[in-house]
Amino acid sequence: MASLSSRTHGNNLRNAVVALLAPLPSIFFYLSFLRHYSTAEADSLSPLWTWCYSHPLLLANVLFFLNVNLLFWLVGLLQSSHWMIDLYWTVIPVLLVHYFSTHPLAECNAWRSSLVIFLTWVWSVRLTHSYFRREKWQFGAREDWRFSDLRLQYGKNWWWVSFFAVYLIQQVFLMGICLPLYAVHSKDRQLNIWDLVAALVCLTGVTIAYFADTQLHNFVSRNEKLKQLGQALVPNLDEGLWHYSRHPNYFGEQLWWWGLVIFAWNLVNGWMFIGALVNSLCLAYVTILVEERMLKQQYRAEAYKNYQKTTSVWVPWFKTSLAGKKKET
Repeated sequence: MASLSSRTHGNNLRNAVVALLAPLPSIFFYLSFLRHYSTAEADSLSPLWTWCYSHPLLLANVLFFLNVNLLFWLVGLLQSSHWMIDLYWTVIPVLLVHYFSTHPLAECNAWRSSLVIFLTWVWSVRLTHSYFRREKWQFGAREDWRFSDLRLQYGKNWWWVSFFAVYLIQQVFLMGICLPLYAVHSKDRQLNIWDLVAALVCLTGVTIAYFADTQLHNFVSRNEKLKQLGQALVPNLDEGLWHYSRHPNYFGEQLWWWGLVIFAWNLVNGWMFIGALVNSLCLAYVTILVEERMLKQQYRAEAYKNYQKTTSVWVPWFKTSLAGKKKET
């Protein structure tokens, strides 16, 4: 037992070091660019630094591709686990908002920029806390169950399929939904009522997601204790926000991203809703996968079928009468 505990502690420490070192290549490169830019005349910059100056959005994508897609993928192959992308989903938006705000071509309203940076930090701290609480405060304890399922599905081809299915697709999603962070730092326009609306939507989303995840964590913890005692598990969470929605955590997360879209729309970049829309569609598919997984668990299948019939999928709403459903059929 002591040997197992020591090994777990060693793995946790090793993964923590890997996670902390992983983004440093991009950070050091960008800081080097800023140093060269600040100490040289614009027309005397090298071709590399000139390109970095002229293409802030492309540079962000190149750094993401090299540092996240390639480096994280190689680390995942070496560890036989692609756990790190889940952790950095909570961190990358923070890195991006600071990148966009400090790039020499940034043009923004200082109050709006500060507001969005603050909100992004609030969102990130909430989600990071939820991630580590779920993982029992360990780094790399496991990879996302969807990746594990894909690993079994693709077998010996998983090593190269994972580059596209885990990493490249994450770049499309993350860079797409983070476009409003770029919009906020590409136009200087006075604050107005729509900024307050956007901030309220973002904060509402973060708050709903926090309480939903906390209620889910408490439910899972209670079931784990019941399992240890050899008692029957509670088949379904039907309390708190989960009484009104089958996936209130997903609903809160979507509110956050659509709140950012309002910031972009207010700056005449309404087309940036595409990122949030694609993310919502993807989450709708994930919802289907999650519910299929729930129905495969014998002890909860019947209870969950009834839960599906009476409870809204995402948007919290009042229960539908099960008796009414039976009459319709």
